[in-house]
Amino acid sequence: MLPGLALGAARWLGYLPPDCEGIEIAAEAGFALERVGLRSARSVFAEALLKRPLRAATALHALARRDERRWRDSLRGACAVTPLRRYPAWKAPRLRPSASAETASPLRIRLVLFASRARADAVARSLASLRGQTHRDWSLRILWTDGDAPEKPPGSDPRVTSAAWTPHATGPGLCGDADLFGVMRAGDLLAPDALSLLVRIVTDERPDMVYADEEVGGRRIVPRLKPDWSPDFALAAGYVGAPALLARACLARMPDEPAETPEDFALALDLAACGAARVAHLPRILCRREPVAVAYDRAERLDGHLRAIGSPARAITRDGVLDLDWPVPEPAPLVSLIVPSRNRLSLIARVTQDVLMGTDYPAIELVIVDNGSTEPAVLALYDELRADPRVRIENHPQPFNFSAMVNAGVRRAGGDILVLLNNDVAVLRPDWLRVLVGQAVRPEVGAVGAKLLYGDGRLQHAGVVVGLGGEAGHILRRRPADTSGHLDRLRVAHEVSGVTAACLAVTREKYEAVGGFDEAAFAVDFNDIDFCLRLGARGWKTVWTPHAVLSHLESVSRGRPTGAARERFEREAAAFTERWRAVIRHDPFYHPALSLTTFGEELE
Repeated sequence: MLPGLALGAARWLGYLPPDCEGIEIAAEAGFALERVGLRSARSVFAEALLKRPLRAATALHALARRDERRWRDSLRGACAVTPLRRYPAWKAPRLRPSASAETASPLRIRLVLFASRARADAVARSLASLRGQTHRDWSLRILWTDGDAPEKPPGSDPRVTSAAWTPHATGPGLCGDADLFGVMRAGDLLAPDALSLLVRIVTDERPDMVYADEEVGGRRIVPRLKPDWSPDFALAAGYVGAPALLARACLARMPDEPAETPEDFALALDLAACGAARVAHLPRILCRREPVAVAYDRAERLDGHLRAIGSPARAITRDGVLDLDWPVPEPAPLVSLIVPSRNRLSLIARVTQDVLMGTDYPAIELVIVDNGSTEPAVLALYDELRADPRVRIENHPQPFNFSAMVNAGVRRAGGDILVLLNNDVAVLRPDWLRVLVGQAVRPEVGAVGAKLLYGDGRLQHAGVVVGLGGEAGHILRRRPADTSGHLDRLRVAHEVSGVTAACLAVTREKYEAVGGFDEAAFAVDFNDIDFCLRLGARGWKTVWTPHAVLSHLESVSRGRPTGAARERFEREAAAFTERWRAVIRHDPFYHPALSLTTFGEELE
């Protein structure tokens, strides 16, 4: 995969096999190949040894084991991947001058800039960046938040007007007869082609809103590489930021209540955007913003709006972070927890104890799908469990096929909500099932995944990125459990492309609508991600939540594939790649400038 063009240029380092006769590059219009070079593995290893010795050692170990793929990926991770903290060094060689020619477009842009007199110098810098735009048909309304507007200096730009901020101002009123509307902060610096590029997206795709990426900082600059449209994340965290342009029609969805502060106005814009039918994201860094610290109770204002529109969700603050809490319906629907298992008393005994005794959800049914257990202790446990009316045991003695076992469990289950649960999972919080069910019953949600930790407390699952590691992978695995992730997204529930079936909730209606798990193509691997993507193709989004926390001893119940099992894995990986090639090329919830080689959020 070629990295995305977050700035003016991108670099790629990859392996060319000995029988390579040529390279074909699939790229959009305007692509230019500046430089091509061929390097030996020895020179790449030497660079890795200088840059990241630990990764070089990993590569050498893989080479000794004749694991060529791990050898190449380790070298790429050392030489072609840059930690986010080194963004300025990564950025410098990728900058290219923007086109200076004026662009013609019938679309008119109205921008609003909130400012105080104390920030007059920052206002001047923002105005200078606007006057340098290649798109000329814009106007700016400066709204002063601390008194009357200053006198307009003679000879100033006629496109710029100013007035005192009033809480009675509305989005449609401020937009006037312009086609597009956006908000700036004092000190925002737009790239010269920022408006031109955004207008081009609007002209081509006709979205209700378009936004791009930004960088933030004073002495230390950090990027804000945003996902494609993620309304749950936008509502809780307001990640869209700048630059962003909304179509005039979209402003009609802004709440009617007065916006007492600029922060209230920004929240009202987020609410209007969340009702948009189509939102476009341009993955380019087109704005530099200054860091600001504003004391603003977004949770209180958002919760008031949710109540006003009759939403069941509530805006709450957990550990200082705003998120949405989705309640369980009354009465609570029956949840069928489906646990595929075979032997391993220590595993099945713990998970059944945790589900039946350590979960505070009031209506549960446990369906164990047994794949031919022979251990006497396990069979004795089953005899004890059968005395509990909440437990069903489904015998499934066929050759191991995880998807078939899940489908068999669903057929035996009686609940309206299905929760797929591995036998090597341990419950850490009694409210975990309430959190999953609250999300799963939302009409727009398909699959819901939990935060899973390894036995040593490190992060195992925080959502799946399609394309990571080749086909699909768990983001930020083996990081500390409190890792917040880029844009702090691991602290709030948000949309992802896939979640693991080690703990996955979905309504029966949606499960059956897509035909359940594909037991023919994905008997063991990729079945959960394929399932999530098929739900997405039907219009149901997948959500990962950090508020349902469990422990998962991954692969305890199934060893690393070798021999025939490895061949089966490669066959299923090829089938997954063929079916979901477009998503592998671009996972909408993972920025294209972030690496797919490593499992961390690092720059490619």
